[in-house]
Amino acid sequence: MKKQSLFMVAGIIMLGVVMRAPFTALPAILTDIAADLGVQVSSLGVLTSIPLIMFALCSSLAPRLAGKLGLEKLMALVLIIMTIGSGMRASGIVGLFVGTVLLGGTIAFINVLLPSIVTANFPKKIGLYTTIYVTLMGVAGTTASMAAVPVVTATSWQTFIYLVTAVIFLALLIWLPNVRHNHRFESNQEKSSGQFLWKNKAALAFLIFGGLQSVLFYTEITWLPTIAQSIGFSKAEAGFMSGMYNLMAIPMSMVTPAILSRQTKDGRRWIMLIISAVSLVGLALMALAPVNIAIWTAIHLILSFTNGALFPYMMLGFTLKTSNPQATAQLSGMVQTGGYLIAAFGPGLLGYSFPVFGSWLPLILALAVVTLVMMWTIVLIEKEEIIL
Repeated sequence: MKKQSLFMVAGIIMLGVVMRAPFTALPAILTDIAADLGVQVSSLGVLTSIPLIMFALCSSLAPRLAGKLGLEKLMALVLIIMTIGSGMRASGIVGLFVGTVLLGGTIAFINVLLPSIVTANFPKKIGLYTTIYVTLMGVAGTTASMAAVPVVTATSWQTFIYLVTAVIFLALLIWLPNVRHNHRFESNQEKSSGQFLWKNKAALAFLIFGGLQSVLFYTEITWLPTIAQSIGFSKAEAGFMSGMYNLMAIPMSMVTPAILSRQTKDGRRWIMLIISAVSLVGLALMALAPVNIAIWTAIHLILSFTNGALFPYMMLGFTLKTSNPQATAQLSGMVQTGGYLIAAFGPGLLGYSFPVFGSWLPLILALAVVTLVMMWTIVLIEKEEIIL
């Protein structure tokens, strides 16, 4: 195994920190940004969709560029562009959109490459380091969302953007020493394995899983507060329950990789099927439960219990189901390209439930169907010990 830099662990930690926080905190301050720029807040709503679209467009490019530059060098370049893109967002309306495009594209690269970096540097501690970066991704995202409004109230939205950019720049500085221990792919395997991947049933099932778990998460995080308010809860109560939804995902992201990495494929299948079935209970309660803050808080926690495990399972699966770092990047790129393409449209389409039907029940039923299909893909994924 190639020697790794002393900064590798710190670098992985910082990559986890910047994987989501730069864009997940933005919705909380969109009204402030719109007021300062003199535009309608509705015109900025697309900012929350741009990263998902960029995830879909850029994920397949990451393995190819990693094959040419190497994992650590490419990640350094990604962090440089990410820093520039994040800072651009404070320059005005054009910079806000262009910077968000750059930010989404670079985060797509981190999503794809980080499992490969863990595989290349810590092949015997995959569960531990997956736990670290997935957990920090959730903690940083929640912290940034909670801090955004107070920071903007005390200063300005540009100051908040600059603070986020400073964190990304810090990640870059910490990562740079890792470039000396650059891992490269074996180029003679790249074309054949990539072609084989699209004919692999388990890989295609993984792609569908990636899309459906994203549809569940982004639909729930987008529409649960609206659903809560439409049935009679106050804005403050809906916000509290949304916060509980976010917080529950953190402990799940901490324990899921550690538990699953010690299991056989049969053990992982049954654990994930049981966890996914819990979501069906939460959806059933949504359709039947009375308007009660305690019951609906429990519903949020139940739904978050499932979603908090699905993303770590996917990220861990990229490493457990592949034989080398190159295969990890190829599987990750394929799954996230198709998965986020599905996710980019799913929440928006399902959101038409209330205006079209006058009820949220069609959305709830659709999420139940999505969950059932996703459970079927888990069975297909776990039929194979190694996918690529």
